[in-house]
Amino acid sequence: MLLRARELAPEHEIMARYESGLTGAAAELLAGRLDASFGRYAGLEPALRARLDHQLVRYEPMAIVLPEDHRLAPLPAVPLAELAGETVYAGAGNPRTPEWTDLARLLFAGRGIEVAPPAPLAVGVEEFERLMAKTGHPVLAVIGFPALPHTVVRPLVDPVPLSPVSLVWRKGLVHPAFDAVRRAAAELAGMEGWLRRPETGWIPAIDETVNSVHH
Repeated sequence: MLLRARELAPEHEIMARYESGLTGAAAELLAGRLDASFGRYAGLEPALRARLDHQLVRYEPMAIVLPEDHRLAPLPAVPLAELAGETVYAGAGNPRTPEWTDLARLLFAGRGIEVAPPAPLAVGVEEFERLMAKTGHPVLAVIGFPALPHTVVRPLVDPVPLSPVSLVWRKGLVHPAFDAVRRAAAELAGMEGWLRRPETGWIPAIDETVNSVHH
């Protein structure tokens, strides 16, 4: 998407920063230190949403990261019902990503799946691997999540849970480079089918409401 945006606005510099957490990015957006970010807009606090605008870009299919010796690891895809009785890590306690933990709680509600309690954020492959070996908890992710040592990544199915990803910016932002980013996002969403939802797709009711009201 950034490659396309740079083609559309070659006279401007569009710089990417790779971090996690739309809630964490929202403070940077409102302070003017960041122009745009990506994430689950409906998962932000209403007071933040009131000061930010968004453009839905993609429904990202979700996945589960499992220790390679986990009972579900041999499956090519993991039905949600098979996670009943499991405790799954979904970033609880990370102040930058409460919108992701909220998505997990909504997905797991009524399915017998627990959200793992807060834990220190694992930064880097070694720490992630150590923490996973210590707890044995599966980790909620998206299908593009890179496989790490001694783990497997499996898509979730029945239903296919989707993480709604929006381009988010502070209200009133006007800049040719940002216009190029918005145009590139819309172009690619159309070309790549990013907003097509599978028949068995699932997103939270709050996301349906917020996105439809916005548009």
